[in-house]
Amino acid sequence: KKKMKNFAKVLHLVSFLVFLPLLVSCEKRDLYIVYLGDHDGSKTHQEIEDTHHRHLLSVKQNELEDGSYILYSYKNSVNGFAAVLTEEEAKLLSEKDEVVFVAEDKPNMFSPKTTRSWEFMGLEGETEFGRSIASDMRGNLPQKANYGNDIVIGVVDTGIWPESRSFNDEGLGPVPKSWKGICQDGASFNSSHCNRKIVGARYYLKAYEYFHDKLNNSLDFQSPRDSNGHGTHTASIAAGRKVENVSDIGGFANGTASGGAPLARLAVYKVCWPLIDRIKNKKAGTDCVQADILAAIDDAIGDGVDVISISLGLDDPVNHTRDGIAIGALHAIKKNIVVSCSGGNSGPAGGSAENVAPWVISVAASTIDRIISSPVVLGNGIKIEGQSGTPYKLEKKMYPLVYAGDVVEPHLSKNSSAGLCVPGFLSPEKTKGKIVVCMTNLHDAIRPFNKSQEVKRAGGVGMILANSPDVGDTNLYSNSYDLPSTSVGANGATTILNYIKSSNNSVAQIEPAVTVLGIKPAPSMANFSSVGPNPIDEDILKPDIAAPGAYILGAWEKQNNVGLGYMKYMMASGTSMAAPHVAGLAALVKAVHPTWSSAAIRSALMTTATLTNNLGKPIITASGEVANPFHFGSGHVRPTKAADPGLIYDASFTDYLLYLCSIGDQKAVPSFHCPEVPPSVHDLNHPSLAISHLNGTMIVKRTVTNVGGEKSVYRASVEAPRGISVEVSPNTLYFKAVDEKQSFTITIKAETSLGASNSTTGGYSFGSYTWEDGIHVVRSPIAVSQTGYPFVRNTTPVENLPRGVGDKEVQRG
Repeated sequence: KKKMKNFAKVLHLVSFLVFLPLLVSCEKRDLYIVYLGDHDGSKTHQEIEDTHHRHLLSVKQNELEDGSYILYSYKNSVNGFAAVLTEEEAKLLSEKDEVVFVAEDKPNMFSPKTTRSWEFMGLEGETEFGRSIASDMRGNLPQKANYGNDIVIGVVDTGIWPESRSFNDEGLGPVPKSWKGICQDGASFNSSHCNRKIVGARYYLKAYEYFHDKLNNSLDFQSPRDSNGHGTHTASIAAGRKVENVSDIGGFANGTASGGAPLARLAVYKVCWPLIDRIKNKKAGTDCVQADILAAIDDAIGDGVDVISISLGLDDPVNHTRDGIAIGALHAIKKNIVVSCSGGNSGPAGGSAENVAPWVISVAASTIDRIISSPVVLGNGIKIEGQSGTPYKLEKKMYPLVYAGDVVEPHLSKNSSAGLCVPGFLSPEKTKGKIVVCMTNLHDAIRPFNKSQEVKRAGGVGMILANSPDVGDTNLYSNSYDLPSTSVGANGATTILNYIKSSNNSVAQIEPAVTVLGIKPAPSMANFSSVGPNPIDEDILKPDIAAPGAYILGAWEKQNNVGLGYMKYMMASGTSMAAPHVAGLAALVKAVHPTWSSAAIRSALMTTATLTNNLGKPIITASGEVANPFHFGSGHVRPTKAADPGLIYDASFTDYLLYLCSIGDQKAVPSFHCPEVPPSVHDLNHPSLAISHLNGTMIVKRTVTNVGGEKSVYRASVEAPRGISVEVSPNTLYFKAVDEKQSFTITIKAETSLGASNSTTGGYSFGSYTWEDGIHVVRSPIAVSQTGYPFVRNTTPVENLPRGVGDKEVQRG
């Protein structure tokens, strides 16, 4: 009996040892990014990877189990790894001295956010924003930069369609010797798809597949090939070759397509993949997972890119050292790589700006002077300007005109969304054969194309997409639709609705769409473009600058929405389109000034920006208000001036580490030790100045470097914010040589109360200070508040971010 009892104990122990690994492996695991700072250059890639594995082994609860594993080992500039860990393992790693932070990764955190734009801004042609350019300045920058030849632009996005004519390598020289990247094989893509234009291509989906299971190969290519179109479009804006006679579907926006730096080389990093509607087995959006993005940026740094364009962003802000793009970009800056990022598509809500780290260029979106005009003619003879992008046409006759809210199914007549053309709402009996007025507002979640589908389903013959007052008059939708349609502003919508109410037999005609150039005023700010202040740190002004981002034509290779064939070029909108404009321009400036730092290039772009439109008046918002620095930072990018700014505000990698010390991130790079008393956040040598809580008087310091004439004298002028006095000392700077530095102080004092916060400015007042030498105008915006902005979203720790944030990209359809 005693032997039996001992045998039972032994059996129990053996069983426990046998099943222990299985029990441990069943413990819940999640994906984490373990960040260790930077590399000191003393280890090989293999030694770095071995070190990362030792970190993992040191916290594994049982060496026999293999449930925890590394997805990525970041080996080029970023020091860290992405690993599947238990909560306890993550906690133990975070407590190690060598570890800066451990952050849980999540799906759906990041989402993707030309023929006329470059000509409109004066990079090509004889005018700049509608004004004549001196003959000796025409085409000056592209020629000086040799159109960006041998500059490599890395595009972190949805991949590329290599067969597009925008990416041919005819006439290009050999791949730059400094290039160290690869052309990664995959589905429908191999090394032959790279050339002297597309010098490298990679793809990253380990983290995506961790969250979403194995990629559905019927919905995307497991390779750098683009099935979405977004990455192809952004790449062509930054560096596409000149291609004549291209247009959007229907022949709209016809002309010669070109990127900003048409001879620059492209390196493609595919990090975004489809979200799947598993019931319908079709795409339901796009997901770009942080661990994949960080791996791509780290490889881009190692491969030798000069500029990185990132048209992705977090839908909810997190601190810089928990943001994969911000961390990756910080390491890129260390290698003197310019990083241009989309500023977000969540406007016009205050505090919605994205990609707000001070070391990246955050780009807002503006309109250009081209529209696709499609007016509405009412039965009373009134013609209302409209815009469209659909090739469908009505017969030349008048059609019955109705408001959507009057032709819904009877049980929905009192629904607050009755006028929005919600799918399934319209009554076929009441809609058949009529033009339907469908309303849209800032909170409308129904895409214009889906509204047109609803009208078509119910038997309507046409749609008028009518802006509510909160959308305004200037933001019209030049979309392709599923039937003849046009978009009208808020005032036009009121006229149409009043006509319907006053007539017993209201009728209308939608005129066919045509391309119209020279529209005024332009540029104006796109209403979707995210707005400051900076939701992470109000004392760093964001966005930095504005660039074209509304209805930009670019390369696109996918089946279109309207069943009219395979389109190779398409108009799309979003700050996604604005960021590559700045990336292309940065490539040109870098080609002219190869020794300039990334901060110097950003400074040149910002301090030479313009505040006026093609009427010579202040740039306005979609609602008609004068735009301020929360809309466009320093102003609208001005290519003709960017390579000759006169003065620059430079900043080093160390300066940014000191900034992180100032905001409390003491361990961003473990090898760097913060001083006991870090410098003021306001003293970061940024080309703009923001003070969120001015209490009495504040003195800030700036340093400028002379990059103009050898003997130059610059004098300061000030446009003080309302209720604020601003004094620059000294107010005259004397330079004896190029590259000479001079420092000055800015004293800001509150003279009167700035007043209560409001939804437009949040209690901020705006102004500027400017240095001029008779040739150069070096302007820096100022934003000052005494109370801070009350509407800024609370920053959410990455581990608490909600799941299920959808793709918010603003594009046609």
